[in-house]
Amino acid sequence: MKSLSYKTSFAALLLHCLLSCVSAYNYLVVLHTAARSHYHVGSALAKGLAAAGHQVTIVSPFELKKPIKNIRDVPVPSILAAMQGNIANLLTSSKQPIIKQIINFHHMGLNITEFLLSDPVVVELINSNQTYDAVISEVFLNEAHFGLAEHFNAPLIGLGTFGAISWNTDLVGTPSPPSYVPHALLKFSDHMSLVERVANLAFVSYEYLFLNFYYLPHQEAIYKKHFPNNKQDFYEMRKNTALVLLNQHVSLSFPRPYSPNMIEVGGMHINRKRQPLPKDIEEFIEGAKHGVIYFSMGSNLKSKDLPLEKRQALLDTFSQLKQRVLWKFEDTELPGKPKNVFISDWFPQDDILAHENVIAFITHGGLLSTTESIYHRKPFVGIPIFGDQFLNMARAEQNGYGVTVNYEELTAPKLLAAIERLIKDPEASKKVQDMSDRYRDQQQTPLERAIFWVEHVTRHKGAKYLRSASQDLNFIQYHSLDAIVILYGGIIFVFYCLFALIRFLLRSLQECCAGRAEARSKKPKAKQN
Repeated sequence: MKSLSYKTSFAALLLHCLLSCVSAYNYLVVLHTAARSHYHVGSALAKGLAAAGHQVTIVSPFELKKPIKNIRDVPVPSILAAMQGNIANLLTSSKQPIIKQIINFHHMGLNITEFLLSDPVVVELINSNQTYDAVISEVFLNEAHFGLAEHFNAPLIGLGTFGAISWNTDLVGTPSPPSYVPHALLKFSDHMSLVERVANLAFVSYEYLFLNFYYLPHQEAIYKKHFPNNKQDFYEMRKNTALVLLNQHVSLSFPRPYSPNMIEVGGMHINRKRQPLPKDIEEFIEGAKHGVIYFSMGSNLKSKDLPLEKRQALLDTFSQLKQRVLWKFEDTELPGKPKNVFISDWFPQDDILAHENVIAFITHGGLLSTTESIYHRKPFVGIPIFGDQFLNMARAEQNGYGVTVNYEELTAPKLLAAIERLIKDPEASKKVQDMSDRYRDQQQTPLERAIFWVEHVTRHKGAKYLRSASQDLNFIQYHSLDAIVILYGGIIFVFYCLFALIRFLLRSLQECCAGRAEARSKKPKAKQN
């Protein structure tokens, strides 16, 4: 009995020790864009942290559908109205030159940044006596928002929902050599031709000048306006970012260098177990003898807003398929809808792609959609419109599990040919399965990894030991331009001096010899007897 009592006491003591080691932190999560796909990534992390026992405050344009334990919701719906015009013009803006698109894109970011910080609920939050252990902010054209971390005296954690791009790589000093790291807005691979490397370098150079001499100074002005009492300089604040979580994974892209505080967590929003589908959708999928094709243009671009000729091309294509089609269409009526088409303004995309009777996906090529499709082993046809969608589809084509149909060339014959080519090619299914196997083969799930690193940075008060020394160097120092001038300039100068000395000596010798020859020629010859 004494032994049992001792063991019970010891177990209770051990349990108490373990519980005392568990710390609950308080996080502020800022998800500022009106793009639901971005929100899905950030909210997955917020929900994961809440499930781990932490307190989480979410600031976003979207309100939670139902309360979640440990989560305080702070909706900012004014951003939806602010971005509505930009989202509505996606089809027309995609036809503009890439330089014009970038300028408009960054102007949109400046407007959203100002809207969020000026919203009364955010102003109230800033003026509150609330404290946070870390601030997690999406990194998407909103640098002034990072001032919330400085304001609350908390480490800044960035969330790159877009993948690796200068907006987030610059925060932690991640190198991006343009020789083999293509810009995220260009559809190049990591094996670029000379022409592509020149184009990539030109684009990266333009972006560097645009960001540093135009865009960032505007963000700095917003930062100073809303955080006048912050001690850190705007640029110093950016470079003190503790951690960046990146919505990407090497198996889905290509190998590239990262700083130790930039962590890949791509796909942390994906459900690892398929949830039951609504009854009508389940019956529609189960009743398809030849399988189902799922079609969605994402959360930003609405199918109902497509021009009539493009919509008709889709209807003509689907009417010729023997497969059934689930079409995300944001209206209750679709004139001319074929019998094999099921429309709805919302579908549980992740769970649909997980269904074994869904054989392919027609997508806009967004990062979340392509990641989900690969995870669930479904090849896809892409109709890219803007942003990184072109790059994502270029990678899919290069890897053999995707086919691109350019939006401008979208016709029924071309789309039908692309679909049939994909679903009749056994290699496409094999390659996407191989890609899925590589992606799934991870020691921990992306969400578990994200939660670990957030907690790690919090425990170690920003984990400054991870900070790269490159953040303390300016452009000239980082690229060793001063050292190159001194070293190679010095070597060239020494060679130049040696060459000049040798030339001087040779010239002197030549002049000396010429002088002696001339002297000999002027010397009178001896008379002969």
